Amino acid sequence: MTDPITDMFNRIKNAQAVFQESIELPYSDLKMQIAETLKESGFILDCKKKGAKAAKTIKIDLKYEKQRPVLSGFKRISKPGQRIYVSRSEVKPVKNGFGLAIISTSKGLINDKKARKEKVGGELMVEVW
Repeated sequence: MTDPITDMFNRIKNAQAVFQESIELPYSDLKMQIAETLKESGFILDCKKKGAKAAKTIKIDLKYEKQRPVLSGFKRISKPGQRIYVSRSEVKPVKNGFGLAIISTSKGLINDKKARKEKVGGELMVEVW
C-alpha cells in the first residue's frame, strides 16, 4: 500500500456507505492522530487503540445525522509522490468554514482553525467536509 492515509479515508467512506457503526484499521501513530483530530472536530464519534505490538488496530466509531454520514467527502492534498506545504498566510478555510483541513506542523497534527489561530503553516495533509 503506497498511501495509508487515503486507504484510511476510503475505508471510512465505504463503511459509511453501508451504515456500519464502526470500523477497524491497522494502527499507525499518524492515523491515530488524524482520527483524534476528526473526533475533536466532530466528524467521528470516537477512536480507540486496540491490541498490542504487531496486532494493534484503531477502532473508529462513525457518526451519522438524519440517516446521513457526517463525513461526506475528503480530498488528499499532500501525497507520497508530491508533498504540498503552506505558509501560515496560505492556510484557508475549507468549504467556507464547514470543512476541515488537517495540517502537519511543528506543533503536531492540527486543524486549519488552530493553525490560523496559532499562526503556523506546514504540510497540508487532507481536506475533509
